[in-house]
Amino acid sequence: MKIKFLSVALGIALSATVMSASAQKAYTEGVVTYKTSMRGQDVEVKDYFRADSNAIAFSAGPATIKLLSDANHKSFAVLVDVPVASIKKAAIYTPDEVDQAMSAMPTFTFAPSTETKQISGFNCKKVVATDSKDKKTYDVWVTNDISVPATAITPYYKDAGGFPVQYTAFQQGQSTLITVSSVSDQKASAGTFGIAPDSDKISKDDLAAVSGGR
Repeated sequence: MKIKFLSVALGIALSATVMSASAQKAYTEGVVTYKTSMRGQDVEVKDYFRADSNAIAFSAGPATIKLLSDANHKSFAVLVDVPVASIKKAAIYTPDEVDQAMSAMPTFTFAPSTETKQISGFNCKKVVATDSKDKKTYDVWVTNDISVPATAITPYYKDAGGFPVQYTAFQQGQSTLITVSSVSDQKASAGTFGIAPDSDKISKDDLAAVSGGR
């Protein structure tokens, strides 16, 4: 009788352990930290998110760059802060410019595979993304260990079947590999998702002229 009881108890304990190990952690706000490469330099990026907003921040030399967007991708701004040069600018995209930027993004279809591996402590599975525009394929490693608001996921991977941990990102005709190193529920500091009142508000074209881009 005792042996049977112990067997049942052990079975319950093991089931609880499995359920605990597979329990999904849900984030409503926080920060995704990832590593990438920009112009040949390794860069650490902080992606702050909450249900209605997203702010991506990183450093480029003496400048701090921040990209702001809303949950519906109807607004977008690039903030540039260079304290040593007393520069603080906010390039605010027009609705048409936001639409153009969104339309330039790839459009993917996704095919799950049976391949799995751990990346940065996340249990990941490989999904093959095919761009409907040029038919090129990309490996996307997603996890279901966590759930996050849509603002924390790159728009073209929102239907990949999980949170992307390692994937290819695209910007102005360039591609780069992204690897998430951590996700935390750290709250963003005040002002993270807004434009500072003392910022010089400029257009997208003005910012391109200042930075030497297009």
